[in-house]
Order: sequence, then structure tokens, then C-alpha cells
Amino acid sequence: MKLKKAYFMARRLLTDLVENRKIITCISKDRELREYYLVFESEKVNSRGGNKPFKFDSEGVPQIHSYIDVEEAKGYYYYPITIGQYALAIFHDYLSSGSSESRDHFLRMAKWFQENAIEENNAVFWITEVPKPEFDMHQPWKSAFSQSRGISVLLRAWQIDQDPHKLDTCRRALTAFDRDVSNGGVRVDHEEGRTFYEEYVAKKPTRILDGHMFSLFGLYDFVRSQRGVDHPTTALAQSLFEDGIQGLEKWLPDFDMGFWVHYNQCDIEGYPPDDPCTLGYLRLVSCQLEILSSLSGSRTLDQYARRFRNYLQPKNILKSYQLKVKTLKSLNRL
Repeated sequence: MKLKKAYFMARRLLTDLVENRKIITCISKDRELREYYLVFESEKVNSRGGNKPFKFDSEGVPQIHSYIDVEEAKGYYYYPITIGQYALAIFHDYLSSGSSESRDHFLRMAKWFQENAIEENNAVFWITEVPKPEFDMHQPWKSAFSQSRGISVLLRAWQIDQDPHKLDTCRRALTAFDRDVSNGGVRVDHEEGRTFYEEYVAKKPTRILDGHMFSLFGLYDFVRSQRGVDHPTTALAQSLFEDGIQGLEKWLPDFDMGFWVHYNQCDIEGYPPDDPCTLGYLRLVSCQLEILSSLSGSRTLDQYARRFRNYLQPKNILKSYQLKVKTLKSLNRL
């Protein structure tokens, strides 16, 4: 098993060297939701689970394969974050081609989000069942990132078919961002003015940088699509977005390693204090920061986007990967 893990991680690291080399962005503040902020192409959206191809169900909804080092779960499963990414890629196909086939495929994936929304205390959640042992997560878990994906997909579907149930689901999904993790939501550190939206809701904060920023994209989609609508959630979405931007500005110094960027700021006992992100990840978060700077007007985010991009030097890449290997070994992933 150790040899298989090493081979798997080596493949992932090699893939990472060419991942996110060219990221197509679309920065829009229009009320109509068209392209997502990162333009996904359906043929390039690959499984993040084991580098295996997607498996599609009868409705064309993708399932991904578990990582080889997750011994508690093997085989294919539904992963809301990835389903949302693929749905947005199909939506982009529809925008570029006008194909009714792409539109119908997208609407079927929106239907998956509608039918798999779990109700809890007047809110809805999309739950992921595969364990995340590195974060001591062995039960189905909530995710701000999943909430964001569901909102972004369902709002675009609602703009196509005007189904009021889709909009209602988005409004109730939004509620999760207004609740602390200890109260059944997906937010941490709000009381300290350092709001962070959790990609992985665990026993203690995990604070995944890109997950927080993807969450902000979903919140901004809600802000845009409901601009001028007289409903309590309209102002709530704007407030949640602003809280998240402020929290991001305050957390960024903690993610800055001086030569590279931390993948997270995790409070789980035994988790390594220095877990550098991968090369593709650094490219991604730099791009996310540029987008969010444009959407929010934050100079701080723009400054960090430039700073992080300047870290993309050969000596820094080598240093970060040496540290990454040590981190993976300490997590028993190598």
C-alpha cells in the first residue's frame, strides 16, 4: 500500500506542475449570471479522486473515485463540489454553443442539487459522505464550498426556467453562511472579525484558502442575481460577502510563508503546522485573489495576488515541494 500511495502522490505532484497554467476568468457584476468567475471547460474538468475518469449516472451526473489513501471509502461517490464544477462547465458549453442538449444536461445536474438538498433547521445543505481522515472527518460533512456550488448552479438554472423552488433552495442554502459551525453552519472566527467559510466542516477549524474564496464566488452570485429584490436574504448575502472579504484580508498574513503559501490554517490536533500548497494551487489562489479584488475593490487582495505570483520562482517551488513531501509523510499520505 505504501508503494501505491507513493506512486499515486507522485502522479498528483507531476500533474500539478502543469495544472492551472492557463486560467480563463470572467469578472462580471451584471445581474444576469453567465460565465462563472473561472471558466471551466467540460473536457478539461478531470476527477480529483485518484486521477480516474468520471463515472456518470443515468442523468449525466458525474461521480468521482476516492483517493487511494482513504482506506475507509473505496469506489465512486457523489461529490457536490465536483458536480457543481462540471455543471458550470456544461453551462459554459451551453453559453458558447446554444445547444439544447447542453442546456438540458445542465438542468439535470441542477435537478440533482434540488433533489439532494438536505433540510436542517430551516436551512438546506449538500452533504459529502466520503471521509477526510487528514482532518479527522469520518462522518458525512457539510461544506461552505458545496453550498456555494449549489447556489451558483441553481441560480443559473433558475434564470433559465424561473422555477421558484430553485430560488427558495438558494435562499435557504445561504442561511448556512450566517451560522457558526458550532450552531450547525459553515462559518468560523466571526466573533473575532476574521470570518472564514469552511470547505471542510470538522471538529475544529481547517480553514482551506481556496475553499473560502470559492464560497465568496457563490455569495457574490447571489448578490448579483438578487440585486434590487425586496427580500431579507438580499441584504444578508451582501453582508456575508463583505464579512468574508474582511476575513480574507485579515487571514492572508497567516497564509503567507514568505516564499510560498500555506494550503490551510488547521487547528486539528496533530496536523502539521506547515502544509504548503501545491504549484497549481498557488496559481489558482493568486487568480482568485485578483478576481475578488476586482469584485470588492480591495487593494489588499490585489497586493497579495501580486505577492503570491512573485513566489513562482524555481527555488521557491523546489523548497515548497521538499516541505510538502514531509507534510504528506506526517499525514500518512506517503
